[in-house]
Amino acid sequence: TRGISFFDAVQRSSTYNTRTMADTEDLPRAHVKRIVKNKLAELQGATGDGDAQKRDIQVQKEALQALSESAKIFIHYLTATANDLCHEAKRSTISADDVMRAVEDTEFNEFLEPLKLSLEGYKKEHAEKSAKRMEKGLKRKAAAMEADNAAERVAGGGAAA
Repeated sequence: TRGISFFDAVQRSSTYNTRTMADTEDLPRAHVKRIVKNKLAELQGATGDGDAQKRDIQVQKEALQALSESAKIFIHYLTATANDLCHEAKRSTISADDVMRAVEDTEFNEFLEPLKLSLEGYKKEHAEKSAKRMEKGLKRKAAAMEADNAAERVAGGGAAA
């Protein structure tokens, strides 16, 4: 693998270095908790245990913190690897393709297909939103032009009378 080692990623983690980096680097706790609870509910549903679905899933704060920190370290590791790929290609912007290659280089190949599907879904959603924004803008322009034309007709009609 290229880039920093996984151990180096741990070393660079803000909590590992006794909070030398700003707390803004922490992942939002509510998001982590929601992700964890959704996954646990999905796993309980997969077991076919009907009673398990009715129970509220509890996760200790320390467990959530450990999961959050693990995710942050993983992000550091992938970012450093993708950054190395950019430098090798003499570019300064990390692309989605760099992240995909970083996933491959770090030997997390089982994440590639879900990542590709997620990225395709994001692109499709983004394209739909862009199309809606463009359509709204065109409607707004058409309405403004119609209002201008109506104002000119009124002004023109008043001058001729």
